[in-house]
Amino acid sequence: MESITDQPGSIAVIEHQPVVQTLELRKVYRTGFFQNQKVESLKNCTLTVNQGETFGLLGPNGAGKTTLLKLLLGIVYPTSGRGILLGEPLGDRAVKQRVGYLPENPYFYEYLTGWEFLRFIAGLFQLPAAVQRDRIPYLLDLVGLNQNTARKKQLRQYSKGMLQRIGLAQALINDPELVFLDEPMSGLDPLGRYQMREIILSLKAQGKTIFFNSHVLAEVEQICDRVAILARGELICSGSLDQLLGSTRTYHVKGQGGNLEILRQWIPQLEFNGDCWQGELQGEPQDFLATIRLMEAQLIALNLSRQSLEEFFVQQLRDRGIVSSQ
Repeated sequence: MESITDQPGSIAVIEHQPVVQTLELRKVYRTGFFQNQKVESLKNCTLTVNQGETFGLLGPNGAGKTTLLKLLLGIVYPTSGRGILLGEPLGDRAVKQRVGYLPENPYFYEYLTGWEFLRFIAGLFQLPAAVQRDRIPYLLDLVGLNQNTARKKQLRQYSKGMLQRIGLAQALINDPELVFLDEPMSGLDPLGRYQMREIILSLKAQGKTIFFNSHVLAEVEQICDRVAILARGELICSGSLDQLLGSTRTYHVKGQGGNLEILRQWIPQLEFNGDCWQGELQGEPQDFLATIRLMEAQLIALNLSRQSLEEFFVQQLRDRGIVSSQ
């Protein structure tokens, strides 16, 4: 299979092929009455997503996230640059059989029931009737939709959350290797977001690659192996959470009793609140816990803390003047 290298025009064969790979991908739209104005929606985007990864694409509204997804899916064509999807150039029709896609604002044939809609999508993929009989009930259970409701209720009577669930089911109807999800948490209540997160994790456990956009950064932090941030069409950073947020872990401890002189060796900035002490731990937690037991002190809390993904995201935008520091 093909792989993009950083040398223009060069193609190399490698043993472990990335599932998604782009090099200097760029998209410019023409606007205005005479189509004489140009808007650069995506600027020279280079990224790689490996097999089995859950990859989160973050960015404010208008950052170019949906444009990137449409380029990868062959819905629109790049102005310049190139990319590979599942070992084939972007736009390859055969690859679409192996890909699932949930748009941010999907269009449904609202007069169909959920069951009829899934049968229609299955027909587009030419799934045999025997496969459909097993696949559709399985997917309805997976996304949390009642089968009787799916058989009887037209899509125009579905809530936004229900439509999001049926949309996810259609994205998985062909048992894809690679799943693109554009704002999959949109319209879901807290329980729905929890269930969506569990579904994504179950897809990951099956070895599928998930590429999704989301504004719900807390969910992204729990789900993703790696993330990237787009702003004003430019990819400003990408990497694992440890790479972006820092692999150094800070522990904050709180307890009662013990020898204060020994405690200060572990917690130099020891603070007191009533009969409790607290502060930032210096050293390995397991060694500190052994010391606590020897001192016959009581540990109330030991919390791991580091910068959150949301804090990192906002700081990246502030550093580039995209959001105000106020």
